[in-house]
Amino acid sequence: MSVLDRLEQLGLSLPEASAPPGAFVGAICWGRTVTVSGQVPLVRGRVVATGRLGADVSLELGCTCARLALLNCLAQLAIVAGSLDNVAGFVRLAGYVAAVAEFSQHGKVVDGASELLRELFPDRWHHARLAVGVASLPRGVPVEIELTAMLKDEH
Repeated sequence: MSVLDRLEQLGLSLPEASAPPGAFVGAICWGRTVTVSGQVPLVRGRVVATGRLGADVSLELGCTCARLALLNCLAQLAIVAGSLDNVAGFVRLAGYVAAVAEFSQHGKVVDGASELLRELFPDRWHHARLAVGVASLPRGVPVEIELTAMLKDEH
């Protein structure tokens, strides 16, 4: 089953990759390694939520934002890879969570992205991970996700 078929089964679709808002690219390939620039929770180019975990953003909304940011990462990855089915596996997923100082569930928020990766790539989802709290993120979003993947030899 293709990754796009799995997306459809989950009632999801790959968004259109948005243009970077600065002097960088959405994703870059070096050999078989693709690094996707940090992506935020956008739907049709619009920010889904703003705020910080532990203040005005719930854990549930934070997880949803992480999933949406991962979908935007996958849209960038698909452009470089030609197809998500050309992805051999993942190296690292980094999640940045805007949170109040007392918030300590950063990992649970970033699990939203990791769990979706596992659902979409069940045989090759394993990755190293970073989940870190920050004071603020671009556009005031609560979560930003960055992804590093490896492509198959024959891509």
